[in-house]
Amino acid sequence: MSGSREGRLADARARIARLEGGRGLSREVLAFGDPGLDAALPGGGLPLGRWHEVLGAGLDGETGAASAAFVAALASPLARRGEVVWVLRRDDLHGPGVAELGLPADRLIQVCAPSGVEALMVMEDALATAGVACVVGEVEEVDLTAGRRLQLACERRGATGLVIRRRPYGGQAPGANEATAAATRWRIAPAPSEPAPGEPGLGAPRWRVELERCRGGRTGAWLMEKSDGAYPFRVVAELADHLLAAQKPLRLAG
Repeated sequence: MSGSREGRLADARARIARLEGGRGLSREVLAFGDPGLDAALPGGGLPLGRWHEVLGAGLDGETGAASAAFVAALASPLARRGEVVWVLRRDDLHGPGVAELGLPADRLIQVCAPSGVEALMVMEDALATAGVACVVGEVEEVDLTAGRRLQLACERRGATGLVIRRRPYGGQAPGANEATAAATRWRIAPAPSEPAPGEPGLGAPRWRVELERCRGGRTGAWLMEKSDGAYPFRVVAELADHLLAAQKPLRLAG
């Protein structure tokens, strides 16, 4: 009798999932193209159909500049699958800048939300909308309940969520050990670019990237730069923990 009951429950869950358009957890990944980095991630790349946290190091937690640039490059391959919705807290996303990072303007939809709660609500709706491949949201805080709701929204149509933990008006930055329902948590800091040998000017944008949490994978840190090749980034070097705080300082033009 119990087996029959369990069977009916399983059948009911499956029917509800079909009615909601649910796809469950996707097994697709977005590979970075670097063996060391991809090996740290479950399945050999960033899991799609889930949501991920991106935090800025230091002052970037308020300005969001380095984090937004990294996320724009990360979302660029997903724009080939559908629309990218970017939920802003302040109307300061530079369209031509994100286009230079590979995110085309004709695939980008910008929405400005007056509060973190409303930003999360817009993210949920966008993730569950047909034709949307990726949703970026600028949010100060995502508790475990909100995180679970985001994940369920991702599973409805297989869209991927990227949450930038931005504090647009100041405040305390979240710690590395803070609980999260995200599949991964990344901390981003700007790094000085390096022009190609014999070429004047600036090189490709670079970031110091730390993978602080990863479900089913392992943490690590890398120096990465924007790539014009098959992958959105190129790993310049794998960093030891003590090197994260010991990068060479920016040089001022003089």
